[in-house]
Amino acid sequence: MNEQYTLGYSDAAMRFLLRRKLETHGAFFIPHLEPGMRVLDCGCGPGSITLGIAARIAPGPVEGIDMDASQIALAQQRAREAGVGNAAFRQASIYELPYPDAHFDAVFSHALFEHITDTVGAARECLRVLKPGGVFGVATPDWEAFIVAPATPERRAAVQAYVDKQTANGGDPGIGRKLATVLAEAGFADPRMHARFEVYDPITAITEVMAVQYDRDGMPQHAQAMRDLERDPMGMWAQAWVSCVGRKPG
Repeated sequence: MNEQYTLGYSDAAMRFLLRRKLETHGAFFIPHLEPGMRVLDCGCGPGSITLGIAARIAPGPVEGIDMDASQIALAQQRAREAGVGNAAFRQASIYELPYPDAHFDAVFSHALFEHITDTVGAARECLRVLKPGGVFGVATPDWEAFIVAPATPERRAAVQAYVDKQTANGGDPGIGRKLATVLAEAGFADPRMHARFEVYDPITAITEVMAVQYDRDGMPQHAQAMRDLERDPMGMWAQAWVSCVGRKPG
């Protein structure tokens, strides 16, 4: 499969990811977390959400997996620095989870499914490692529902360039609205979707990481459009996030 992490691992991207917390980006899943549970976080990145899960389920363990070794190393470092003893991290693929059947009470995934080609296959693997009755929560942005304002042709073209690249990398920028269908096809019972908008404040949280990517990819006109947006006193970027929760039958 031709899959790549479109956001990349620049310093700007890391600052962007580390802003994410369970309370802000995984709030939809908090009602499903209880002390003593065993939880898996797929696509954990630097572990900022994973550590929030650890706090909610302690003394139960949470394990985070990510395909990138640098993200695992960063997550492990952050867990050590925070003194969190019930979080572990390992490099692994969501398509081949290194766990036995029916191992977890809950599985969580944030901002991963938009980057992968076989979303149903990934969801089925999450189903496999869940105990009967276990819950799966997934959240992803939907790039068909965002607001960049004031809108200009240059800004629209810059956003579209990212969407096109993510598609070329094997992802689906519009997967958000398909999550319930994906989970149902994978075998989950009663998948339910919800949506929210995240308004990036400060706007540089998103424009900086996008501009850095465009500089890296030789698209200076798109990088300039992002920097113009962040200097616009009326500038706004709002991103739609779709979440979906389903249960393993049994």
